[in-house]
Amino acid sequence: MEKETTVLDLPVHAVTMTEAVAKIRQALAAGSRMRVVTLNPEMVMAARRHQELAAALRRGDLIVPDGYGIVWALRCSGYKEQERIAGVDLVENLFAAGVPGGLRLYLLGGAAGVAEAAAGRITARWPGVRVVGTAHGYFSPPAGEEVVRKINAARPQVLLVGMGLPRQELWLAENWDKLQVPVGIGVGGALDLWAGKVKRAPHLWRRGGLEWLYRALQEPARFRRLLVLPGFIRLVWRENKLTRRALKVLAK
Repeated sequence: MEKETTVLDLPVHAVTMTEAVAKIRQALAAGSRMRVVTLNPEMVMAARRHQELAAALRRGDLIVPDGYGIVWALRCSGYKEQERIAGVDLVENLFAAGVPGGLRLYLLGGAAGVAEAAAGRITARWPGVRVVGTAHGYFSPPAGEEVVRKINAARPQVLLVGMGLPRQELWLAENWDKLQVPVGIGVGGALDLWAGKVKRAPHLWRRGGLEWLYRALQEPARFRRLLVLPGFIRLVWRENKLTRRALKVLAK
C-alpha cells in the first residue's frame, strides 16, 4: 500500500510501479478522475519560486517519484526500498496492462508533427491503445479553450501532456475542471521519445541511475537544468538533519 509523504513540503506517494499502474487502471474502471504528477527535483525547486506551480503540484491526485533525486530523498526519509517511477515507464506499463475494450489516448504537446509521429509508433507497439486525437503544444493562451474543446470532443480516457515545466503542470491544473478526461498525466519529453526524435537511455544506464546524464549528452541544453541538483540535495539534507534533531528532542 502506498504512503503519502513529502519532499521539501511537496506531497509524493511512495508507490511501486505495480501500485501506480493499478491505481490508474482502477480510476479508469471506476470512472473517477485522476491527475498524475511525475515529480522530479527540477519541479520541486521551481515550485519554491513559483507559488502557482506549487499549488498545481499539491493538487495532484497521484504524485509519483520520477527523478532520481526524489527517490534519494525518500530513501533518506526511511523509504529504503523506494523505486523510481519514471513517467515514460509508468505510461508504457499502463499501455502494456491495457483496459477492457482498449485504451483511448490523446497526445498534447511537442512541436508540430511530434504527437502524430508518437501516435503512429505507440499504436504499432501497443495494439490495445487507440490514439483518438493529437495536437502540438505551441498554442497561444487564447487558443486554449479550443484545445480543451477538441480534447473533450475526442473523448479520450487518458490525456498525456508534454509541454515542459512549468507549463504542462500549470495548464493541466488550470483546465482540469473543464477537461472531461478521467486521467491526465504530464509526461515532459516523452512524446519526443515515442516519436523517435530522441533515444531512450540503454537499460544499463537506467539501471545505474544515469539516464539523466544520457539525456543531457544527447541534449546539451539539459545540463543547465541540472544546476538545481546541488541546491536540492543541500535542502533535503538540511531538512532531514532538522527532523532527526527534533525526534531526538521528543525522545528525551
